[in-house]
Amino acid sequence: MAVVGVFLAIFAWYALGQLKGLGVNVLLAFFLALALEPIVVWLVRHGWKRGLAAGVSLIGSIVVILVILALFGNLFIQQLFQLGEAVPRLYLNVSEYLESQFDVVLPASDELLHEVFSQFGQDVATGAIVIGSTIIGGIFAALTILLVTYYLLAAGPSFRAAVCRFLSPDRQEEVLYLWEVTQIKVSDFISSRIVLASLSAAFTFVFLLIVDTPYALPLAVFTGVVSQFVPTIGTYIGGALPVAVALTSQGVPQAVAVLIFIIAYQQLENLVFSPKVSARALEMNPAVSFVVVLAFGAVFGALGAFLSLPIAATIQAVGNTYLQRHELVDSELLHDPEKAARDKRSGRRGSRRRANERAAREAARTVDERRREGID
Repeated sequence: MAVVGVFLAIFAWYALGQLKGLGVNVLLAFFLALALEPIVVWLVRHGWKRGLAAGVSLIGSIVVILVILALFGNLFIQQLFQLGEAVPRLYLNVSEYLESQFDVVLPASDELLHEVFSQFGQDVATGAIVIGSTIIGGIFAALTILLVTYYLLAAGPSFRAAVCRFLSPDRQEEVLYLWEVTQIKVSDFISSRIVLASLSAAFTFVFLLIVDTPYALPLAVFTGVVSQFVPTIGTYIGGALPVAVALTSQGVPQAVAVLIFIIAYQQLENLVFSPKVSARALEMNPAVSFVVVLAFGAVFGALGAFLSLPIAATIQAVGNTYLQRHELVDSELLHDPEKAARDKRSGRRGSRRRANERAAREAARTVDERRREGID
């Protein structure tokens, strides 16, 4: 029995490793279904059948993405190819600038290309097979995600009912409550990130056009997506590339202008756009979200890093539901010294104010008693 148990454990470990890609695809489909669920519910309330509403919402989302790609895709691809062709010149400008300013010598671009081709370009057939299999695997993964998303949207209440049939009534209420909380948080989170990324990309694109920075569209899209889906340092990573391109292709004044715009827009987003768009989205501590992205990216790759924030939002929603919170004790370690001093001063002022109000009430009561007794 011990030997059989060991072999079963080895088989289970191997199977989980092989099913990791499928699990990530199913998880992505689940979150897409949660994000599209409000649209399906709205259509069902207006008399649509659930299957038709699920198909229309899913196909409509794909059509919207295709329309956006059709409008900007040609320009995006052209500028992306131009940016790729200009990379050697940009690298040469950066190397010359570092050598002249800081006496730092970078290897020549020809040497780097030679090393790359010597390491990865010897077996062309193997590379072609890898690229072909990657494309086929991507198509299969996309079809899997779309099919699972449609079935989850079309099933809806019947899927939740099938899950709840295995639970007691009390557990059913808890599961349905958590499902509702998760759906609201995930849909709000994904929707708010998409809206904020679109706003960031649009404002950045307009500003780059104003200062005549080349490759404005791909740089703006990169800035918008990275700034919203990479927490804490995403803004700096997203803004670094436009600043670098402006510095190497235009000059210091344009690079400084782009840097000032990135910083100013970040403040505008934090103070105006984000509070309005993310009013119901679950906010997380920046350090926690950053560690979550690193952890999921290390385990599940780039797609895991993308899914990490919705998963963390779900876990935090569940924790806020079940974890009991207590009153805080009075300790100096829970406050900064200045804040504690202000609290003490405000407490003293509050006690004096309450004493004055109490004395005023007692004086007024005394005056009323004397007037009732006929004493002027």
